[in-house]
Amino acid sequence: MTKTVLVLCTGNSCRSQMAEVLINHDLAGLVRGLSAGTRPQRKVAESAITALKLINLPTEGLHPKDIDAVMNERIDLVVTVCDNAKESCPVFPRAIPQIHLPFHDPHGEAMDSFIAVRDDIRARLIPAVRTALGI
Repeated sequence: MTKTVLVLCTGNSCRSQMAEVLINHDLAGLVRGLSAGTRPQRKVAESAITALKLINLPTEGLHPKDIDAVMNERIDLVVTVCDNAKESCPVFPRAIPQIHLPFHDPHGEAMDSFIAVRDDIRARLIPAVRTALGI
C-alpha cells in the first residue's frame, strides 16, 4: 500500500514544493508526496519551478496549499523542512510520525541556490523518508 508523506513549510512556495515533486518522482509507486504551508504564499516561486524543469520533472498544477487543505488526508509521515513550520506544526487528528529536516531557503536568491537546495532535498530527504517509512 502506498504511504503518504506531507512536507510542511511556512510558505509552501519553494522547498516543500520541490520536495513534493521529488518524492512523487523518486519514490513513485511507494510514496505519495503532498506539501502544505503554515502560511502559504500566493504562488510557487518561479525559480523552484525552473529548478524542477531543468531535470525534467513535472510542475503542472503546483500551487501553495494551506495545511487545512490536507488535514483529512491519511498521512503516514510529516516532514518539516523549515524551523518555523516545525515550531507551528499543527496537531493532527491522530498521532503521525514526524521528522525535521531543515533546508536553506533560497527565496530571492540566484538560480544556483534553488538548484543546490533541490539537490540537497534529493540527497537528504528522499533517503530519510525511505528510512522513516521502512521502504
